Amino acid sequence: MTVPCVRVPRADGEETRAALADRDVIAEDYQITVEDGSLFIPVTNPDTVPSAYTVVERAVPVRNTQTMPEDILGFEPSYERLGEVVILDEDDPDRAREIAEAIMASDLPAETVLNRASKVKGEQRVREWDVLAGDGTEALHREYGCEFAVDLAKVYFSPRLATERHRVTEQVTAGEQALDMFAGVGPFVIPFADRGVTCVGVDVNPDAIEYLQANARHNGVEERVTAIEGDVREIVPEYANWADRIVMNLPHSAGEFLDTATELAGDEAVIHYYDIQHEDDPFGPGERAIREAAGDEYDVDVQTRRTVRSYAPHELNVVLDVALTR
Repeated sequence: MTVPCVRVPRADGEETRAALADRDVIAEDYQITVEDGSLFIPVTNPDTVPSAYTVVERAVPVRNTQTMPEDILGFEPSYERLGEVVILDEDDPDRAREIAEAIMASDLPAETVLNRASKVKGEQRVREWDVLAGDGTEALHREYGCEFAVDLAKVYFSPRLATERHRVTEQVTAGEQALDMFAGVGPFVIPFADRGVTCVGVDVNPDAIEYLQANARHNGVEERVTAIEGDVREIVPEYANWADRIVMNLPHSAGEFLDTATELAGDEAVIHYYDIQHEDDPFGPGERAIREAAGDEYDVDVQTRRTVRSYAPHELNVVLDVALTR
């Protein structure tokens, strides 16, 4: 028996699956399959699938019933997954432990369960964790064909931004020179380099730089990646007028580094500027700050104004893709 399936290139599978899940059209009784570089995602009603996707009829295996955490708990818990590490954000320690026990008893592929024990804090943007099951805080995260080793107790990393990182990565072309001013373990740098871009990643966190270097080696792109530990403002003499593309993913503080970004930018450059602002004017403050930093030296063309996600009540995490031309 055949069922309607959305067919997409394997590299676009994660983003497409998430989009279809948001519309509640995935046929959960059937397995998602891969063949010849394409992913086939079974859907319940092809008429509800956006026209941008290709729908084909295909024979796919029936999904075997699995025991999930909600089957054990009687309610659906909220969690994130980073490789085989499951992340909770529970204030009640008893509830957190109950959920962790259910996760480990379920068929969910998990080796470790962590609960957030503090907010992100400090210059190095790390948080404390309670290890509820398993051992340690290190994970191996797979994202659009690249793999990233991460220790959540030592570095900042958010799996929620995978789609946004992929959106930016799709804009780069081989031969570019890109600079990530707050690079972390390399979630922008590594996929950029995988597409033939020469990359510089800078971070004040020495652990992040170690992971960035290791991830570059692991993904086979170390020859195109330079990792620098320190304040990005200190590398200006070496990389002034160098960058064709600049990533500024430090939402609360990126505005303080815009003067540095314009010094690093070449005659033509694109800046991906991340910000957190009130929903009444989410893009205006960032755009005004960029134009002020550019001054008379650059023409400024805001190519994209995009909401990445909701950050807090009435606050949005947004991005501006801005082209500078000297």
